[in-house]
Amino acid sequence: MIEIAIAALAGLLIGSFLNVCIFRLPRDLSVVRPRSFCPHCEKMIAWYDNVPVVSYVVLRGRCRHCRQPISWHYPAVELATAAAFAACMVVGGWSLVALKFCIFSAILIVLITTDIEERILPDEFTLGGTVIGLVFAVFVPVDRFEPLTAVLLHDIAPRWRSVSEAALGAFVPTAIFWFFGWAFEKIRHKEGLGLGDVKMIAMIGAFLGLRLSLFTMFAGALLGSIAGLIYIFAARKDASSYPLPFGSFLGLAALGVGFLALAGK
Repeated sequence: MIEIAIAALAGLLIGSFLNVCIFRLPRDLSVVRPRSFCPHCEKMIAWYDNVPVVSYVVLRGRCRHCRQPISWHYPAVELATAAAFAACMVVGGWSLVALKFCIFSAILIVLITTDIEERILPDEFTLGGTVIGLVFAVFVPVDRFEPLTAVLLHDIAPRWRSVSEAALGAFVPTAIFWFFGWAFEKIRHKEGLGLGDVKMIAMIGAFLGLRLSLFTMFAGALLGSIAGLIYIFAARKDASSYPLPFGSFLGLAALGVGFLALAGK
């Protein structure tokens, strides 16, 4: 029980830093300095007003100085990261596998939020996450896609086979996404998929491998189609022009698939 509490606390603290990244990276600001400030009045936030979740509740969701509302995503990101870290601990215990999926969850939470709020998927988390996923593949075996990779990679040592699986997982769905985006643009003469979505599926594939990344791709597309259309009609948006945050649906699907993969380890 104490391990789960520690993991949840670590998630709250890391979630607080993720909020800094979510606000600053789309605006090309440093995530290191200056220290946290109110985006409305730009006054520095004292440490006691920057305690994850607690400060939001105490301040009733408003800045102490200008009384402007604090975005809902701050406590949501902190709680989601805490819940993800705790779940990884429950399923994986103290292990490299659990650490891998903690980091994967944190990356996805950032990308889901930035896509909803800004329609941006920062390279620091898509491309950077791809590199991290490939590095983890050296130490944590990636899900295999039999019999395809058994034929292609049968003579490779297990560790490098895992890295190759991760590399295939990053490359193949990326190529599929890029092709469909290119074809859509040629036929409809407008952008169908942003490059951020393409980079994001590469990151997911590097963590999950080819089989699970393909499953995530189709699950994300299905989720986006259903939930997106429901929102468009409920909010009375123009379906032909409203830019759905597809990366957010892809991220939600990846979170679900990732936890299923962790449970199967």
